[in-house]
Order: sequence, then structure tokens, then C-alpha cells
Amino acid sequence: MDTHLIAAGLPALGWALHGGLLLRRLSTARRDPLTGLHTRAGWTTRAQHLLAKHPSALVVLVDLDDFKAINDTHGHPAGDAVLTATARRLADWCGRHGIAARLGGDEFAAIVTDPAHTTGLPALQAALDRPVPHDGRLLPVSASVGHCRPAHLPAPTLTDALSAADVAMYRAKGHGRRNTR
Repeated sequence: MDTHLIAAGLPALGWALHGGLLLRRLSTARRDPLTGLHTRAGWTTRAQHLLAKHPSALVVLVDLDDFKAINDTHGHPAGDAVLTATARRLADWCGRHGIAARLGGDEFAAIVTDPAHTTGLPALQAALDRPVPHDGRLLPVSASVGHCRPAHLPAPTLTDALSAADVAMYRAKGHGRRNTR
């Protein structure tokens, strides 16, 4: 065995390992560690790509109602259980037809590309409003949901769709819990 060959191969092996570690770190930086959903940055990039391919997509924003009360009353582990249940329910609703993200705190987003699938907003609302089991009790949960079809906007960009969905979500909050707009 030639020691020169081994010595020449070691830096290449080191760079390959280093590159693999960097890719893993980049991947985990684009995923929320609690829920496993995409973070805002990772989701935005993918959502823009999906919107370009599927102009009839639906953009959805979700905000948990009175989430602070869950943390204050039942503790942060209970809040974490609600966040992970919400993430799972939103991701299940999207299925193969879209992607979901945790934008931060108790705010979530999704983009769904299959127009036939997007008629299921009442089903999403029902799933998000189901109580979450935690520590032997059921925690009451409700969410406000806003949505927008970018194709219906003057400028069908993801940014404008998120703004319109945000307005709709806060309008739903203003009309009481368990509302979708």
C-alpha cells in the first residue's frame, strides 16, 4: 500500500465528511426541531417553487387561539404537545398535495397544490379544533384559519398571498373562535 496515495486521499475524505455535516446542518436548520415541519425560510423557498408550477394553489395560515393560556395553565410541555399535534394535523391535511411549516410561535402555514384537495377547509378546521390529549387530560384547542388563492390576486406572488391569508385569518379571529376565512 502506497502511503503517498493514502496521504493524498485523507484530505478528500475529510472534505467529503465536512460537506456531509454541512448539508445535515443546513437540512436541520430548515426544519423546526419541535414539530419537524419546515421553518419559514425552508418553506418559503419550496412554496414559491410550488406556486410557480401550480398557479391555482391555495395558501393557508393558521394561528392557535389562546395558546398562551395553554402554556400558562398547563405548562410548556402541554403547549409543546398542542404545537406538535397541530403540526401533524396540518401536515396530514396537506398530504402529498402540499407542504406545511411552522412559521414561529403558534403560527403555521401551508400551500396545497391540488385544487380538488383544497375544498377541504372545513375538514382542516375540524382537525385543528380537536382536543389534544396530554398527561391524562384533553386540552381544548381551537385555531383561526385564513386562506388565499394567489391566482385571484392582482399580483399572484407568495408574499401577497400570505398577506391576504393573514388578513383573512385575523378577520376570522375577530369573528370568534373556530372560524375560517
